[in-house]
Amino acid sequence: MSKWVIGIIGGSGLYALEGLEGAEAVTVETPWGAPSDQLVKGRIGDVTLVFLPRHGKGHRLSPSDVPYRANIDALKRMGCTDVLSISACGSLKEAYAPGEYVMADQFIDRTFARQKSFFGPGMVAHVSMADPVCSRLSGLAGDAAEAAGVTVHRGGTYLAMEGPQFSSRAESFLYRQWGCDVIGMTNMPEAKLAREAELPYATIAMVTDYDCWHDEAEAVSVTNVLEIMQQNTERAKEAILTLARSLQGTSRTPSPQGIETCLDFAMITAPTARDPEALKKLDAVAGRVL
Repeated sequence: MSKWVIGIIGGSGLYALEGLEGAEAVTVETPWGAPSDQLVKGRIGDVTLVFLPRHGKGHRLSPSDVPYRANIDALKRMGCTDVLSISACGSLKEAYAPGEYVMADQFIDRTFARQKSFFGPGMVAHVSMADPVCSRLSGLAGDAAEAAGVTVHRGGTYLAMEGPQFSSRAESFLYRQWGCDVIGMTNMPEAKLAREAELPYATIAMVTDYDCWHDEAEAVSVTNVLEIMQQNTERAKEAILTLARSLQGTSRTPSPQGIETCLDFAMITAPTARDPEALKKLDAVAGRVL
């Protein structure tokens, strides 16, 4: 029976995950440098969770400085079968209020200062990002969040901005015109890298504010974000544990979207032209096909 090993990437406010059985901190080295922090591996029954704080303990790393490639590589090396991202975000819709969660299933990537692929010179590959989120994992996580007492919105477009500054009003209004639902700084290139690593990915976008477009709400500031974030974090922890409990005794089958085999037809560079040094760095991410 295939077991669930779920990587949990904790966003702003979520720097530790209590309640795991047999929890141990693990230092992982990757060809892409060190991940954000040590990974903590533990169990809830027969489900394994591997927790990684995206910004490091104490929130040491800004969104632009998060080692996204190292983080995804480390989770892959730890044997993760799936990755669930927990992220604070701003709402671009009246109906998505602070304290509520959005199970984003689409992304618009407006980041520009980050390494966005494991592939490049010496080994080129192109994966599909048409449907960047694993619908099964997103559904299970949404169910768990609802069971934890959170109002959950299923589906939505997440606008990933570079940051670290928040939006101008003009930007906020523009993104609303584009039809975006929430705005954040960290789900890209994270989702792209998870896909390249053949890891089903889903995100819980925890709304902390209305960005700055809302005429009747205070423009986003660190103070009011932190207040909502603290409330969201405790419920996110409960949702994660609820998700693990809901999977007890179940056998994990491949993602219905075929994510675990997405590299089968993605490799472009001919075998004779592949750079051996580039291939060494891909041992965990693409070892299945290389």
